[in-house]
Amino acid sequence: MTPIKKEPDIILFVNDIPDDPEVMRKDLNEYGKKNKKSFRLAIIRDTRRIEIGEAKEYASDIIYLSCDFSDPIKIQKALLPYQNEILAVTCRSEINIDSFSKLVPNVPYLRTPTSESLDWAIQKTMMRKRFNAYDKKITPKFSIVKNFSKETIKNVKEKVGFPLVVKPSGLASSLLISVCYYEEELEQTLEESFKVIRKIYKENDRKKEPELLVEQFMEGEMFSIDGYVSSKGKVYFCPLVKVKTGKQIGFDDFFGYQRILPANIKKSSSEKAQEVAKKGVHALGLRSVTVHIELMRLEDGWKVIEIGPRMGGYRHLMYQLSYGINHALNDILIRIPQKPIIPRKVKGHTAVFLFYAKKEGRLKAIKGVKKVQELESFKEIKISKKIGDVCKFAKNGGKFVCNLVLFNQDRSKLLADIRRMEKTLKIIT
Repeated sequence: MTPIKKEPDIILFVNDIPDDPEVMRKDLNEYGKKNKKSFRLAIIRDTRRIEIGEAKEYASDIIYLSCDFSDPIKIQKALLPYQNEILAVTCRSEINIDSFSKLVPNVPYLRTPTSESLDWAIQKTMMRKRFNAYDKKITPKFSIVKNFSKETIKNVKEKVGFPLVVKPSGLASSLLISVCYYEEELEQTLEESFKVIRKIYKENDRKKEPELLVEQFMEGEMFSIDGYVSSKGKVYFCPLVKVKTGKQIGFDDFFGYQRILPANIKKSSSEKAQEVAKKGVHALGLRSVTVHIELMRLEDGWKVIEIGPRMGGYRHLMYQLSYGINHALNDILIRIPQKPIIPRKVKGHTAVFLFYAKKEGRLKAIKGVKKVQELESFKEIKISKKIGDVCKFAKNGGKFVCNLVLFNQDRSKLLADIRRMEKTLKIIT
């Protein structure tokens, strides 16, 4: 009797499942019932990054694989027992994209981005080069520097001019991002940044020579948008999110302080933002992936700040609350591939905040938490530091002290609660 051939049904996650696996399983089961499909979950872990004894363990029916991703033969052997059963592979966080890139050549018959496009997307210098080659209008003036010599400073002044932003090429989030307004400040920033980067590279055994991206400081309004890129390059966009940075509230820092959805922006302006975002995606050659795109709206049009080949932070919750969009499910659908489901009717208004101490030091107290929890718009708060922990700015490698989510069906009520919250919540160092 000929055995029945089993259809591929495994959704493979790289290193971890950031969302609750039970919620993910429930969402997939509901989708499966409607479409007469079933799914299993699996995690493949890169032992270079995650010690297996320290890794999270979920339900017993989740399949666990692990190997050293620096050796493609080890990846091939780890995948071999399930190679005909894997339907899609996804990577949810920026820190794991390098592992994802190493995995891709070993799953050649799945719909994935190319390893090269993933590498271009996590190296800010290469990203800028490709934007510039594709369409100079979508990117600010920039220069790539590998030292802080007098000649380098002179070239930067001529090519970029002041004010300017200094960014590390391959580090995540807002780490080591600084604004410089004059030559002496640029010299000091470059010297200090290279010291820190070399230390980080050494700790992570990175062989590449450190380099910094120096680009024109763009004075405008910041937005972000997530989208799903098909295997043929069609981009299905979610709604725009308005972003307020730490710089805008008095910090000498560029962390994302406030994200608010819907962005309260004209349809014509949103469409122009999407056009520029799509050019950025195509410049990097990304496909079969979810993308997070940061944009700046200037007087002369939109420009791309950067693009990440993954879901944006807190976007799953924000899109779910404000539109009923299941961002995590769509991230899988685009890779199966199926058309993502993107409801457009507004259900309410969501704001997410990241809080840093206004002065670096050790945490003494967080005041006003109980009053904030009593607000009508309060959804959740997560405190990531305890009393006595060191608080640093994001540009110096620090993590936020706490994050807060507010939601209200009425925009005016949400804005009122934001005002109350900002007067109440205080971080003391």
